[in-house]
Amino acid sequence: MTTFVDRVTLFVSAGNGGDGCVSVKREKFKPLGGPDGGNGGRGGDVTLVVDPNVTTLLDFHHSPHRKAISGRAGYGDRKDGPSGEDIILKVPNGTVVFDVAGNQIADLVGNGTIFVAAQGGRGGLGNLALSSAKRRAPGFALLGEPGEDRTLILELKSVADIALVGYPSAGKSSLIAAISAARPKIADYPFTTLVPNLGVVQAGETRFTVADVPGLIPGASQGKGLGLEFLRHVERCVALVHVLDCGTLETDRDPVHDLEIIENELAQYGGLDDRPRIIALNKIDLPDGEAMADMVGQSLRDRGFEVYPVSAASRQGLTELTYAMARLIQKSRAEMAVEERTRIVLRPPAVDDSGFSVNANADGSFTVLGPKIVRWVLQTNFKNAEAIGYLADRMAQLGVERELFRRGAVSGSEVRVGEGDDAVVFDWEPTIEAGAELLGARGDDTRFDSLWKGYERPHDQLSDDEVARQWEYKVMDPHTPELTPEIETDQADA
Repeated sequence: MTTFVDRVTLFVSAGNGGDGCVSVKREKFKPLGGPDGGNGGRGGDVTLVVDPNVTTLLDFHHSPHRKAISGRAGYGDRKDGPSGEDIILKVPNGTVVFDVAGNQIADLVGNGTIFVAAQGGRGGLGNLALSSAKRRAPGFALLGEPGEDRTLILELKSVADIALVGYPSAGKSSLIAAISAARPKIADYPFTTLVPNLGVVQAGETRFTVADVPGLIPGASQGKGLGLEFLRHVERCVALVHVLDCGTLETDRDPVHDLEIIENELAQYGGLDDRPRIIALNKIDLPDGEAMADMVGQSLRDRGFEVYPVSAASRQGLTELTYAMARLIQKSRAEMAVEERTRIVLRPPAVDDSGFSVNANADGSFTVLGPKIVRWVLQTNFKNAEAIGYLADRMAQLGVERELFRRGAVSGSEVRVGEGDDAVVFDWEPTIEAGAELLGARGDDTRFDSLWKGYERPHDQLSDDEVARQWEYKVMDPHTPELTPEIETDQADA
């Protein structure tokens, strides 16, 4: 039965927001006391939290689909609906979160670290919140916003200070069992260790963790053996300890050759060149092992390595090895203490960012994109004419209609708001503010003629944008009958 899982696909769904309520207060002698519909409740979030008691992603392997509770609809008498409960998923320290495209979106290191994997939808506003001086009694409410649906890839990278690497049966599990309280399975056949093992080591005043990585073989970085599955567990380590087998019975192997092969696999995997290396020549309790350690020890020192002959079985040389590890840990922690903390970079939107975009499609239709616009559409009840009018007012106020007109949309043009199956498609009917009168033959409308008061209209001398701008100015200020100085100047020039 699988007991260790370090990579899973997680499907999370946040709760939907509750719908707003449409209600009118009714009391004795006050049959129409005004709107009193409450807001809908917020949908629950799906949150990942690092828990020190969790060491594997096994729970998500068996139950990959997780959904939060949705918010409830609002009530009359000014009562808001209850919010949905968040669900908290506990993950191991060192969990990395990727999206389906392979982009890293979170690296959860440190107990208690929180990441909102899926955010719950906002609750819809009731007609009480939508009322204003101009809209005294709204007959509609906003729908709740859907919660996020996301597919995430979780990968576990062990958070250890030292990684033991080497060939299968080199004695890594025996070594970690000898220097810590870890009790991994130990046997005399290759690939006994199938999952990384962690042990806590105390050397003087320094305490650190050591990871026993399953054995590496030639081609591990390309997926041979178990190496590719577990090489990620050495990425966070401060230093690497090469455990070399000096007592192997295989005639085509020797410690120097084993070191070269493992180093080549680490180089192929990448990202580990800056890690300090220590050499542990294991199994010197064997006569052949001690002789081999004496033979290759100086050669490895000449390459710049710290070399320690040890025996996990008889515990020879383990004290010197653990204190050498501790010195590397102390140096690394001292450097980290003086490093500048990571700064949070805020990237606010540009001051001229309209918050939406209008794209003209090849088939003559138009696509409107933007998080605010899409949210407004999702909150609109299209069975209610007043709610549709409210959406149109919001879009016109934001400038969507003006941009559609500028892009060449005409009455009846197909407009799509959003992308995919959730997009809303409608036939556009422009308002006067968006230039509805200009979409037909220019100058046919009597109101347009009255603006010029007997002057010869200079349409042929002005560009379409200039005519549209002057028309828009007059419509927005209909109580000013006289011509603007700019129009008079244009007329004089004409």
